[in-house]
Amino acid sequence: MDSNNGYTIIIPAYNEIASIEKTVTDIKKLPGNYEIIVVDDGSTDGTYECVQKTGVRVFRHSVNRGYGATIKTGIQNAEFNTVVITDADSTYPNEKIPALVRVFEEENSDMVVGARIKRNVRIPLIRKPAKWFITKLASYLSGTDIPDLNSGLRVMKKSTVQKYMHLLPEGFSFTSTITLAMLTNKNLVRYVPIDYFERRGTSKIRPIYDTLNFIQLIIRMVMYFEPLRIFLPLSLSLIIPGILLTLYQAFFLRNISTAAIIILLAGIQLLAIGMLADLIDKRSS
Repeated sequence: MDSNNGYTIIIPAYNEIASIEKTVTDIKKLPGNYEIIVVDDGSTDGTYECVQKTGVRVFRHSVNRGYGATIKTGIQNAEFNTVVITDADSTYPNEKIPALVRVFEEENSDMVVGARIKRNVRIPLIRKPAKWFITKLASYLSGTDIPDLNSGLRVMKKSTVQKYMHLLPEGFSFTSTITLAMLTNKNLVRYVPIDYFERRGTSKIRPIYDTLNFIQLIIRMVMYFEPLRIFLPLSLSLIIPGILLTLYQAFFLRNISTAAIIILLAGIQLLAIGMLADLIDKRSS
């Protein structure tokens, strides 16, 4: 099979009996040359047996390992260099997959993301504030406007993803991580607006835990690729007040306090650490 003449559609599934058959059936109606891989992540509700009846390739984890782990399994077993990921819960407009692939091929992108920013977007209200904050934080720290950080419908180059495989987590933050990894390494990422529908079945998202995990992930990934974006603001937040406090005390109080010196030195040390981290990153890239 020619790995460059088609694409692989990967569908991670964990207890998605309510929607998996419809999702697979709808995708099988798409035009073009592609294969479908479903990765069952240790489902206990009959999802695996249901997928087997559809005739598509299916892999199964004996235990629940996480969303990212299922994507990794799918990518490792993909026949094509172009891979598409989508969810099993019927939330994404999978009929748009050929259009996303077309943009991907025409622009020779490393990744095309279906950004959930069209008018018909059904994201639960409880998730919207955290999603907005995380996206804005990621955009600031990466220096790039990110319309949708963790969309689960995207097209990627298998060869590019494999470069970052050692960094990619096995949980829900897989999509956020690959987005930040590609953006901070100047890979070509494109966004195509899509709708997002109400899901079938029960969501696996844990709002508080996953939000804190996403924030930690964003900071860690930017520290890995663009450390100065973290260290520079932190150091300046100490250096500037340290200088102002030192000047004020020197000219008006005729006595510089130990606290002013400590604040200034702490800011300088943070800046030095950031510059050293940035130098190491640039030398190793």
